[in-house]
Amino acid sequence: MTEIDLEEEKKAIAREYKELLRISYQTLTDEDKKLIRKAFDVAVDAHKDQRRKSGEAYIFHPIGVAKIVASEIGLGATSIAAALMHDVVEDTDITVEDIERMFNPKIAHLVEGLTKISQVKKDMNISMQAENFRKMLLTLNDDVRVILIKIADRLHNMQTMDSMPDYKQVKIASETLYIYAPLAHRLGLYNIKTQLEDLGLKYTEPEVYNEIVSKIKETKEEQDAYIKLVSDVLKKSLNEEGVEYTLKGRPKSIYSIRRKMAAQNVTFDEVYDKFALRIIYKSNLHDEKFLAWKIYSVVTDHYRPSPSRLRDWISSPKSTGYEALHITVMGPKGRWVEIQVRSERMDEIAEKGYAAHYKYKNGATEETGLDTWLNLLKEALENSETNAVDFVEDFKMNLYAKEIFVFTPKGEIKSLPKGATSLDFAFSIHSEIGVKTRGTRVNGKLVPLNHELKSGDQIEVITSVHQKPTINWLDYVTTSRAKNKIRNVLNENTKKIAEEGKELLTRKLKHLKITLNESVVNELVNFFKLKTSLDLFYRVGIGSIENQQLKDFAAQKSNTFINFFKTKIKRQPSTNQEEINRPELSSNYDMLVFGSENDKLDYKLSSCCNPIPGDEVFGFITINEGIKVHKKDCPNAITLQSNYAYRIMQAKWIDSSQQEFKATLKITGMDTLGLTNELTKVISNQMHVNIQSISLSGEAGIFNGQVAVIVQNNNILKKLIENIKKIDGIDKVTRVYTN
Repeated sequence: MTEIDLEEEKKAIAREYKELLRISYQTLTDEDKKLIRKAFDVAVDAHKDQRRKSGEAYIFHPIGVAKIVASEIGLGATSIAAALMHDVVEDTDITVEDIERMFNPKIAHLVEGLTKISQVKKDMNISMQAENFRKMLLTLNDDVRVILIKIADRLHNMQTMDSMPDYKQVKIASETLYIYAPLAHRLGLYNIKTQLEDLGLKYTEPEVYNEIVSKIKETKEEQDAYIKLVSDVLKKSLNEEGVEYTLKGRPKSIYSIRRKMAAQNVTFDEVYDKFALRIIYKSNLHDEKFLAWKIYSVVTDHYRPSPSRLRDWISSPKSTGYEALHITVMGPKGRWVEIQVRSERMDEIAEKGYAAHYKYKNGATEETGLDTWLNLLKEALENSETNAVDFVEDFKMNLYAKEIFVFTPKGEIKSLPKGATSLDFAFSIHSEIGVKTRGTRVNGKLVPLNHELKSGDQIEVITSVHQKPTINWLDYVTTSRAKNKIRNVLNENTKKIAEEGKELLTRKLKHLKITLNESVVNELVNFFKLKTSLDLFYRVGIGSIENQQLKDFAAQKSNTFINFFKTKIKRQPSTNQEEINRPELSSNYDMLVFGSENDKLDYKLSSCCNPIPGDEVFGFITINEGIKVHKKDCPNAITLQSNYAYRIMQAKWIDSSQQEFKATLKITGMDTLGLTNELTKVISNQMHVNIQSISLSGEAGIFNGQVAVIVQNNNILKKLIENIKKIDGIDKVTRVYTN
């Protein structure tokens, strides 16, 4: 770099630093500013010789992270200092002890937590990502700020990922959607969650992302005009009522539009509520509720509300602390519009999460506020018995779950995730009550333990000292707290049986000339479709795995010594009847090739997304089914790429002139005379397409059909879909995936 460039860079760094102080959400004392300055100097010096992939000075990254921590998460000086130094210990000679000496134990502790997270050792046998995540959450027991700074770090990395290679972008983005976005959601950081999701989509499905972005741009003027139409009407009435407020229109996030399109199988234009109006009103604490409902009545004077879509999180806030009133109304031109009503206090909590929450709690400090919050999160981490992947799945289940509100016999209110059962309720009161539950009454009536609760139910738990949980209880509950407690109680008993089972299994396998070692255990776990070795030994112990099944395993084992990796043989065409009747295919038929060397390996096409030539795909190395090929937009892709990145192989199609593939189309329309006839004609007339099966049905004037066709590649299929769409009366044609 030239001298002048370096001068410019120094100035840019100084500007960023000033900006950091200016945008801080907390008021910084002179002491705070000194602390931040010192951390900044340490970081600048430590990273002075480092540059990022994009070529810019590395220090811009820690400052970027600190800015997110200061303004978007709203933490104070301690966290800002730790964010500035979050990579110092990992990348340079400075140690945690040095930081403690220069600053204080608290900051040293945070930096150490952040270093630990990034240095988790790679254990290839379990899902890396889930295990990292698990360890990361367990550091919450030390200080939740570690996680908050980590989320800021991830957000800044996502914002500056352009100069990375594609495969890295996909891995990091998948992991972001899988773990960090749900986590930000759980922590009440809605702004950050939205940014993480949108950026995650940008790198995992760039075409979809870009299409939605350009559609939003195209329709922006029209949207603005529409929002103005609604706002003008509301402003007039709100002004008459003397409410002090601001009104903002905002488009829904790109990710949520994508989710709606996928969930409802609709196009961009068919997504109804693509934007929301937010009314943020000034109020003291005393009048907050009263004013919210006053605004509600003003809105519904003009527009008809949809009663099923009223969300009242003011009377009972979400467990993340979110408060607001969401009203969906029928606006002009017959369009649904979501209107969010929040006071300024609620708005700040929604944007900043807990930092704001405690600012309003009689001037509570950052420290005390975070402690209270910590207790809410500890429950999710109470048990570290489960394996990492289950742990992440459980945690996610309880993250995104919608909530219900139920009552104890004394009338106290409790919040539970939607789908919770009466047994979940018993555990939510106290795990000792849960374990001793003999029965439950809901609204005075005796119900089974797996009875699903609804908001407003009142539940009474009947206990008995002689009651013990059984394995079936795991099917009766949905919350991780209940599952963990039940597993703990069962585990004590299970472990004894499993130990006996292991000895028994060793003896039985000896007779079959097989030595029980780790890889045999893994094969057995897969053979019996179990989850862990403990399950296996336990089942042998209770006698539910019979000798004949073990003999079957031994027979199968001797047949599968062929390692799919070493034998790079071409895939044999399957020999079902349909294949036999087809004329012999030429030997150079279409092939998928893998890795940078374009190797021809054995593979199977995954049944969850049925890839066909021309689709963008990747290979996934399974434990005992060789390579499975998935489409890049397969519903399971994000989980696989995030959890098992080391098992993903690049894959691409070459020459697709010979082999044929099956694709299923779902067709809907208006049931008119001759439609079926027209449809079969169009399909049969298309070159290189054979109908394999067809099922059509009509009901109350609606036509539904499912057609399985055999095609050679993606282009032929696309052409076919276009031709079917042209038939009079056809409304939609979509390709279906069996999940």
